[in-house]
Amino acid sequence: MSRSTHDSRPQIVRRGFQQSHWGTARVGRSLKFEPTGFGARAIIRSLNDAAGLQHSLGYLRLHAVQVFVRDQERSLRFYVDQLGFKLAYDVRLESGRRWVTVAPPDGGAVLSLIAPSPRSGDYKKIGRAIPVVFVTEDLPAKFHEWRSRKVRFSSMPRLRRVRYEGGRVEASGVEKPLEETNPIWGGAFTRFQDVDGNTFLLVSFDVMSRAIEAQRRAAAEKLEAERRAAHELEIARQVQARLFPQRLPHAATLEYAGLCIQARKVGGDYYDFLSLGRDRLGLVIGDIAGKGMPAALLMANLQANLRSQCATALEAPERFLSSVNQLFRDSTPDNAYATLLYVEYDDHTQRLRYANCGHLHGLLLRGDGSLDRLHTTATVIGFFDDWECAIDEHALGAGDLLVLYTDGVTESFNASGDEFGEERLLDGLRRRRDLPAGSLLDSIVDEVRRFSPHEQYDDITMIVARCRTAS
Repeated sequence: MSRSTHDSRPQIVRRGFQQSHWGTARVGRSLKFEPTGFGARAIIRSLNDAAGLQHSLGYLRLHAVQVFVRDQERSLRFYVDQLGFKLAYDVRLESGRRWVTVAPPDGGAVLSLIAPSPRSGDYKKIGRAIPVVFVTEDLPAKFHEWRSRKVRFSSMPRLRRVRYEGGRVEASGVEKPLEETNPIWGGAFTRFQDVDGNTFLLVSFDVMSRAIEAQRRAAAEKLEAERRAAHELEIARQVQARLFPQRLPHAATLEYAGLCIQARKVGGDYYDFLSLGRDRLGLVIGDIAGKGMPAALLMANLQANLRSQCATALEAPERFLSSVNQLFRDSTPDNAYATLLYVEYDDHTQRLRYANCGHLHGLLLRGDGSLDRLHTTATVIGFFDDWECAIDEHALGAGDLLVLYTDGVTESFNASGDEFGEERLLDGLRRRRDLPAGSLLDSIVDEVRRFSPHEQYDDITMIVARCRTAS
């Protein structure tokens, strides 16, 4: 059931959420707060004990507490407008009943505001003392803030002094009114009521105040660390984007394009276009083992090695790739490696020679519809000192289409677990082979994403190059 369009509160629609979930509490450690006697001993002992507990298996926390009210909308306005709570849920259950929960500004537990039938036993529970304690580090300030918002208190804040002796806590002294300017040593408490007369305890303890402040500092430090990490990751993304080709070397008889769509901010897929001189063009595609930042650093290393050594590629491609392998191996961990497919295209003779270093086979879709593959000629880069590669060649004719890609294309999977696969890739290429290179790339990637619409798992990288008559 939809709410009116002028209501700005957030809505959550959850089908199948049964009424029995109301007031569900997941309690990690039980603390009993007595209406008289205050329970300071139990509170402080629990906090002291908790510091020495090891993390248990599984996640466990307090979730919700039931509060019975007469009018949910009126109570919601009280908790949000007067107490400064946040709206957590406001949903309509399948039974037609409304489920409203609010949460204090800090902490994960929520109050479920339940409006029972006047004929039910729960209706008689409205206006009673609720066994819920709210903790604040500055009770006098919170008292004056809420009282200025017309919140009803049963008394002025009171102080109960405590003496800490090792692991024991002893209460002593007599309760007396607490002024806002007095330093708090021990515990302070008061009670307040909501619009239905439900009564809650509001407390402040030295030990709790220190714990709250420590949690606040830890949360702020975590937030700052996450902000710095996100900022540094964005810088890394921008730097890596500049490692991909920023311009296309001229080729009169080859129309070509490449792209890389990363699954994360940065990744380990790599493609490049190298101007080798004497009408020669190098097309490179690679895939670093791993993902994220480690793979991105290795990708930058591989790119630097390729570009620094490519001057030797024209005369001796085997020696060029052997140097790249050794440099990559010497400057990376022992378990680091990369697959690589290197293609050198002669713009004058329209021939290509290549080395496939453990990469997926390149596809050479001929103008007559036949298919050749750029098979493996060497092992992966960076894994072995004793490394050799062979060079193979193909002649191209007008209309022939060369496609290089990484496994993020063919191994994208749908909801049934089926992979996109090479056959779907070939079918898409054949149907769109007359498109310009850039448009062909975009079209294939769109088809992969339609096939696999969920979150992208791996980088998607492709190069397409079409042989044409020199203009």
